[in-house]
Amino acid sequence: MSYIPDEILMSVEKPARYTGGELNAVVKNKEDVDVRFAFCFADSYEIGMSHLGMKLLYELLNSYPEFWCERVFAPWPDLEAKMRENGLKLFALESQEEISDFDFIGFTLQYELSYTSILNMLDFAGLPVYAKDRGEGAPLVIGGGPSCMNPEPIADFFDIFNLGDGEEMLPEILFKYRECKLKGMTKRETLEALSEIPGVYIPAFYEPVYDKAGDFVCLKRKKEYEGRVPETIKRRVLPELEGAFMMKKQVVPYVEAIHDRIMLEIFRGCVRGCRFCQAGYIYRPARERSPDSLLEAAKSLSETTGYEEISLLSLATDDYTCLKELTDGLIDYTSRRHMNISLPSLRIDSFSLDLMEKISKVRKSGLTFALEAGTQRLRDVINKGISEEDLFRSAKLAFENGYYGVKLYFMIGLPTETDEDVLAIAATARKVRDLYYELSEGRKVKAPQITVSVSTFVPKAFTPFQWTKQISYTEIKRKLRMIKDALGPKYGFSWQDPELSVVENILARADRRASQLLYNVWKRTGGFDSWSEFFNYDVWLEEKERLGKVGIEGFDVAEGGFPDAPVSEEARADYLEKISRPLPWDFVDIGVTKNFMKREFMKALSCEITPDCRTKCAGCGCAVYGGGVCVAGR
Repeated sequence: MSYIPDEILMSVEKPARYTGGELNAVVKNKEDVDVRFAFCFADSYEIGMSHLGMKLLYELLNSYPEFWCERVFAPWPDLEAKMRENGLKLFALESQEEISDFDFIGFTLQYELSYTSILNMLDFAGLPVYAKDRGEGAPLVIGGGPSCMNPEPIADFFDIFNLGDGEEMLPEILFKYRECKLKGMTKRETLEALSEIPGVYIPAFYEPVYDKAGDFVCLKRKKEYEGRVPETIKRRVLPELEGAFMMKKQVVPYVEAIHDRIMLEIFRGCVRGCRFCQAGYIYRPARERSPDSLLEAAKSLSETTGYEEISLLSLATDDYTCLKELTDGLIDYTSRRHMNISLPSLRIDSFSLDLMEKISKVRKSGLTFALEAGTQRLRDVINKGISEEDLFRSAKLAFENGYYGVKLYFMIGLPTETDEDVLAIAATARKVRDLYYELSEGRKVKAPQITVSVSTFVPKAFTPFQWTKQISYTEIKRKLRMIKDALGPKYGFSWQDPELSVVENILARADRRASQLLYNVWKRTGGFDSWSEFFNYDVWLEEKERLGKVGIEGFDVAEGGFPDAPVSEEARADYLEKISRPLPWDFVDIGVTKNFMKREFMKALSCEITPDCRTKCAGCGCAVYGGGVCVAGR
């Protein structure tokens, strides 16, 4: 029976978002389990049901008879308004029960603009949003995911963060909690016990320190916890993926998800080291699964879901060392069932005729080539490791094999970028279009569909560019206009909203003072800030200006004269001083050392490339984890 009365459910958009009961959903008797876990995704059902990590941990936790993991998504505003009017609270799909009585409320933090929705979901559940206001008997609110690598902006609202891979850590946390619960321990005693688990961060046991100017100094343990909790939280890492838990089923949604297909994570991490990419550093070292285990999982998921497409997921699919063996095995299985295989995240420099034939074996998929920057100089600054020649070789293969649509992905606002770099984006698109017509040799062909997609660079924690400044809103708009005018009407052009990028930048490198900013904005807007129709840029600016400093804002690399002139020794000394200042996330140890990040920043100033991990070990520090490509390549 639905928690929501039928007359309300049938009056809102897509009521199937809220009914539960989908194929492969897990329903247990709550009397038979010891720990109930509400796995929350602070966005709509369609977005949340596209997330691989949620699906994996859902099946993993439910494989234990002691636990029941249920799914919770943010109701769309039309339903939320009606529920609040009728005194109804946030509920879980499987049991259709309010989550305020669960043991845990867990959020996966995938992107910063979901933070206000997290506050809204806690409030909607009938709970105080600040952790300090939730007393005995309230669920423990736990966070995980990539944005937890800097948990401070949202730390005041959480009881626990699990930093790193969750497959081992999350069951450990639940079993330890179960033990504490059966012993009748208090909330404080339970949190102290949980803090002993490697990778667990309890914000209430720490406090930030600022200087008189309001600049961040450090995060220190509270006096009563000195020597009792770790000074540094070391990210948990599965040394190897092979043998780790793999999905055999996944819930099939009633409402079409954004990514509605079988998803296979073929490896985790990346060997490349692009200096702007947070994922490439926080998921080190790169670890692979074997083709045999992936084929077994693909067959099981196909049989239990009925999906007609398999997507191979990773940060760079063609860096998987057994890709040929895997794709050959998959094609043998999928071609007889008329299933499609998609290989996103292909690198231009690894694109081949063999891969092209495989991705179009059943039906052609669109092709996206990510150059990131318009000139070779700037691609060397960011350590992209590809050339314009790589692009033309790949585009030539695509055009010669019947493709006429190509999307080119770039960023603007990268450190040291000039107007010349920006205009080169449009020039590159024109060269690709010209190549298409050169290859047609006067034959009558379809008009090429060349699309340029642009996002604004957002400096992220745990990257070599974590100290740099984002370009201003005015500059973002100016550079977007430059590209649009230079492209003209013959090209598709899409871009990320500049306003969203500016706010993302504020939150990505914020400290604990940002909790007040988030609270104030949420009280005025209600959440769903990742959706442009609900996002209110003026409110964010007003609240940010009222509060002042909430984190680091970075410095302008171009101030040192680069790239128009060689960087002077004086400028280098200034850079070294600036990148030695404390950061709000310094208490998290991801394995990659801060000294390595500093070296990479200085190498960027000289346009110096760092080889990938399989070519040569750069000494980033991840060898301490004892597994993956990092150790194999030494």
